[in-house]
Amino acid sequence: MRILGIDPGLRLTGYGCIDLAAAAASRTTIPATIVEAGVIRLSRASGSSRAAITVSQRLDELETDFKDLLARTNPTVVAVEAVFAHAQYPMASIVMAHARGVLLLAIRRAGVQLVELKPAEVKKALTGNGQAPKDQMQRAIQACFNLPDPPRPADVADALAIALVGARRAAVAAAIPEGESPTRSLGTKRGNGSRRLPAGLAARIITRD
Repeated sequence: MRILGIDPGLRLTGYGCIDLAAAAASRTTIPATIVEAGVIRLSRASGSSRAAITVSQRLDELETDFKDLLARTNPTVVAVEAVFAHAQYPMASIVMAHARGVLLLAIRRAGVQLVELKPAEVKKALTGNGQAPKDQMQRAIQACFNLPDPPRPADVADALAIALVGARRAAVAAAIPEGESPTRSLGTKRGNGSRRLPAGLAARIITRD
């Protein structure tokens, strides 16, 4: 099973694609490997005048680049962070909702299974703390995949975390009979030495000038 995790945004959209071992649903840990990860970096200005681009232009860019990402990675499941409300930054939720709408529509049209996850759910699954700060999430992903350094930018770590939690939900849902409770533990299989990110993770960044 291949899972693509998405951390939506109109400036940076983080993504993390992982492969999940076929037998993972029957285990208490997730033997997962990173296929590709990075960020879709959207334009902030256009043309020789470097005039600021509109929200609609950014959404158009996001759709184009995300459709390319779906075609390139060919995921079985796409896990996307759900909208959340932040009292101090109410506009952040609105901006994120714009990006999510484009992403969800593209996923639907591609016929790929969708999993939506609340930020606190992802943070708690990886760290035990539903309010974990970004640096803690980066360290958690570094430990999960036995990486030499924390993934950067933080959007990449968030996307990989979303992919991991989405993988567990999708795999368990497919394997556990209706009415039974799935295990809640989460982790990754560790090997000998460091498992380095694939070439281009740090990062395979889709960017526009």
